[in-house]
Amino acid sequence: MADDESQTMTAAPGRPAADRSRMPEKSRATAAQAGTAAEQAVPGWLTRLAVVGLVLAALNLRPAIPSLGALLQEVRAGLGMSGSVAGLLTSVPPLCFGVFGIAAPRLSRRWGPGAVVCAGMAAIAAGLLIRPFVGGTAAFLATSALALAGIAVSNVLMPVIVKRWFPDRVGPMTGLYSMAVALGTALAAAVTVPMTEALGGSWRIGLAVWALLAVLAVLPWLPLARDRSGTAGEAPGVRLDGPAVRITRSPTAWALACFFGLQATAAYITMGWLPQIFRDAGVPASTAGVLLAVTMGLGVPLSFVLPRIAARVRHQGPIALTLGACGLSGYAGLYFAPAAGAWAWALLLGVSNCAFPLVLTLIGMRSRTGAGVVRLSAFVQSAGYLISIPGPLLVGVLYQHSGGWELPIALMAGLMLPQLALGFLAGRNRVVEDEHGVLA
Repeated sequence: MADDESQTMTAAPGRPAADRSRMPEKSRATAAQAGTAAEQAVPGWLTRLAVVGLVLAALNLRPAIPSLGALLQEVRAGLGMSGSVAGLLTSVPPLCFGVFGIAAPRLSRRWGPGAVVCAGMAAIAAGLLIRPFVGGTAAFLATSALALAGIAVSNVLMPVIVKRWFPDRVGPMTGLYSMAVALGTALAAAVTVPMTEALGGSWRIGLAVWALLAVLAVLPWLPLARDRSGTAGEAPGVRLDGPAVRITRSPTAWALACFFGLQATAAYITMGWLPQIFRDAGVPASTAGVLLAVTMGLGVPLSFVLPRIAARVRHQGPIALTLGACGLSGYAGLYFAPAAGAWAWALLLGVSNCAFPLVLTLIGMRSRTGAGVVRLSAFVQSAGYLISIPGPLLVGVLYQHSGGWELPIALMAGLMLPQLALGFLAGRNRVVEDEHGVLA
């Protein structure tokens, strides 16, 4: 086990596990020397601070969304939202992630990834603090967009931060921050309703309190933001330069982007609407929030384990099929017996949502170079989030006009079918540089 993990951590990003042993001896020696140089170039305390900053940043990448989902009924009543407008509200996260995520690589080159993530955490804190107290739906959407813009740039730059600070521990650190993302999601889903009740019952206070976690995340990034080495996404002592990759010419990149988009659609529908589905079926509000927490919380251990499993097999398609099958089973349960089997459906959907750490792992495995990983991450996440925009909005419209959840759940199940196919294609053992996508 230790030998396998050592190979995973020191191999070039994007090189399949089965091919690492065939690296030339000179290349392995050069990689080892580069890793040693990286360790010597950065003080130990700064590296430890980077670990703290990475975890705190990851904890803030989702609470803005499930906290709103847990209180969506109260927010709708307080702001006078229709079901269609609420559906638009649940579509804002992927829209912001797609639009603002595109700018992340350019901002990173200009200011450095640490400075951009620091600014992103500050934007999250400001947006979450202001949005509950503004008047009207338009202002609520605008301040939500501010927080989501901070999340968007940080989303894209998390793989860059890992590559920058932990070039010889990409796999474990990816698992760590994926686990922190899942933990932040689960905490927001689980405690938002009881915390709101404990603080007096105001949904405005219940949403605003999550700004404190973002403020805490800003602190470790203040000294990290001053580190300007690696502003182009380079690790200290490790060049991430490589031939420019025309990502849009790669079938694998498109398969990844569409797979990412469909899993994001399912995730944001779940975060935005699952508590409402359970509440409409007669489940108490506090229990509905706990059920969402179970769905999101299952990703905490699985997000840490799944990337390690995926890195050890040549074809990750069967993993994607297994996750999709769990999703279809969960949707079937919601359709036929939402309240009677609520805990089982929450567990199945939690397993299905682990397509997110799987696709993050695939991004790292589908390019040979660090530069390719950065470009692939920006393309897959930006295009994927844009693809996911219509899903939550359509669910809101169908719910508003049908008066029930049968049609929205049928839509969710239907979208899972292409996700299965695309996940299988994205899991094939190949890299984007081999698909006629490299500039001379």
